[in-house]
Amino acid sequence: MGQAFGVVGLEVMGRNIAQNIERNGFSVAVFNRTWAKTEDFMNGPAKGKKFQGAKTIEDFVKMIDRPRRILMMVKAGYPTDATIASLRPLLQDGDILIDGGNALYSDTERRIKELEGTGIKFFGMGVSGGEEGALWGPSIMPGGDVDAYQHLKPVLEKIAAKAPSDGAPCVTYCGANSAGHFVKMVHNGIEYGDMQLIAEAYDLLRTVGGMQPPELADVFAQWNRSELQSFLIEITSQILTKRDDLTGQPMVDVILDATGMKGTGKWTVQQAAELAAPVPTIASSLDARVVAAMKSERVAASKILQGPRPAPSFIDKKQLIDDVRHALYASKICSYAQGMNLLRIAGKTHEWGLQLGRIARIWKGGCIIRAQFLGRIKEAYDRNAELPNLLVDGEFAREMSDRQAGWRRAIALAVQHGLPMPTMMASLSYYDSYRRERLPASLTQAQRDFFGAHTYQRTDREGTFHTQWT
Repeated sequence: MGQAFGVVGLEVMGRNIAQNIERNGFSVAVFNRTWAKTEDFMNGPAKGKKFQGAKTIEDFVKMIDRPRRILMMVKAGYPTDATIASLRPLLQDGDILIDGGNALYSDTERRIKELEGTGIKFFGMGVSGGEEGALWGPSIMPGGDVDAYQHLKPVLEKIAAKAPSDGAPCVTYCGANSAGHFVKMVHNGIEYGDMQLIAEAYDLLRTVGGMQPPELADVFAQWNRSELQSFLIEITSQILTKRDDLTGQPMVDVILDATGMKGTGKWTVQQAAELAAPVPTIASSLDARVVAAMKSERVAASKILQGPRPAPSFIDKKQLIDDVRHALYASKICSYAQGMNLLRIAGKTHEWGLQLGRIARIWKGGCIIRAQFLGRIKEAYDRNAELPNLLVDGEFAREMSDRQAGWRRAIALAVQHGLPMPTMMASLSYYDSYRRERLPASLTQAQRDFFGAHTYQRTDREGTFHTQWT
């Protein structure tokens, strides 16, 4: 009897998801390009369990029952293409090949086209939750052939995280072709925005509020018992309690302030620009990471450029904490609204049939952006699947109205003290732009017509017009 599932790639994510699959009742064949890594896995966490290790890719394929279900957990780009090339001549009609890495959705589209006519069903599948999620239950975002998904569904529903509210598995069929990888890309873009918003809230409370990490840890712990409850708020509280073993200082103070990134946030911003979907919160969080990485330039500039000197201020600390909480929550709603709107536009453009309520549901557990209010986002799209923007849902519109006074006070205070708040400011500008009936774009259109005869429309009659300005 063959193995029920196959996993290629035994780095941490591959090892962990393979263990997750086996623990949930499925026998697993594993293969890694380096036999020593397979051997190490078989003699370690796989020992005595329903695993079978293969020395060659040919032996690996022979081990798996048909239709074969093979999950690739290898690096994006060339390693993925090389793995597909090695498997392609060995697979048969109806076999399913899944890319579980963070692939650019257009690469997934290309791979699907390259496998047309072979009978091989290719899936691009987003997996979120990091190492722990892969082992104990990630959020899973598959996209590909809808009929082939029925062969994957029993496994994916078993290994996915379970939503805390109702225990439903955090996986759904996202749509045809590369829909799954696109959804995962947007998830990561929202994640970029979330992380930067939290960092700005921390900076304002610490620099202007004069609060030290232990006190801030308590604030974030309290917030995690409120409407802000989320994985990222929870780990922020834990991070702020940690002290460095070498110096005894708060760990957050000994970590260099130069942010890294792997590209999915950049892809989100690029695709949003292509689709004319505004994502200023996500875009500004990407810019913030780029500026943070310019550490040596910033150190030099700090000796030249003048501005307010940020310092603790004699303010009502309780009021500040409340204002920052409102600012963070309202800004997060804008970030999710932008991400969901990008998915809405992409789903229609590519004819994927994305169900935004279902996507919000599977993000409720397992993934990095899991948060309490995703349940309410799902409910908003259940009420109106064609909602043009999350902000105009009645419940969210009321919440934005209730929180905006504190939101504006927090940002104004940061500006007065010279603190950069690019992502919170971008969220507020997005909100103010979207709620305003008339924008100064009329002047922009006049300028375009002046220098390039690009024409314009009028407010009082139909048609396209051009003015001879000089």
